[in-house]
Amino acid sequence: DETRYTPASAALTVQGGMSGDRWVDTPHKLDQQIAVQNTAIAQLIANGQSLCGMGDNMTVDLDLSASNLPVGSVLRVGTCRLVVTPYPHNGCAKFKRRFGRDASTFIGVLPRRDEQRMRGVYLRVTQPGDVAVGDDVVVESRGEPPGEAPAEGSG
Repeated sequence: DETRYTPASAALTVQGGMSGDRWVDTPHKLDQQIAVQNTAIAQLIANGQSLCGMGDNMTVDLDLSASNLPVGSVLRVGTCRLVVTPYPHNGCAKFKRRFGRDASTFIGVLPRRDEQRMRGVYLRVTQPGDVAVGDDVVVESRGEPPGEAPAEGSG
């Protein structure tokens, strides 16, 4: 069943991800627990269609690029804490079927696509709680920028 809807709120757990999401069928894939897309990019691709068709758990008004949110960055949404995972979020076959080859090409072949994360990011729940439509997304800390090693003597 591909029926999609946006709940007003949802519970997120460390073990189960977002309540009601199909991810619960693959709990061993912690790095793919919560799929997040930038709202402006989602609206551009959806071209007037419902953003539910994107298949993501959340759309956010936040720069999801690797330079702004390196792997390991910690976000607070509602009463939850989430961490950016290294798993790449790419358009799947369902995405291509819903939005077409041009949308898949747009997010997939632009220069610096990996850095820009046009399709979004995956997050893992580190502190359970509740999220709701309209909750602020707060960057609590940023991971190491891509390609940069920790300073000598740190750690």
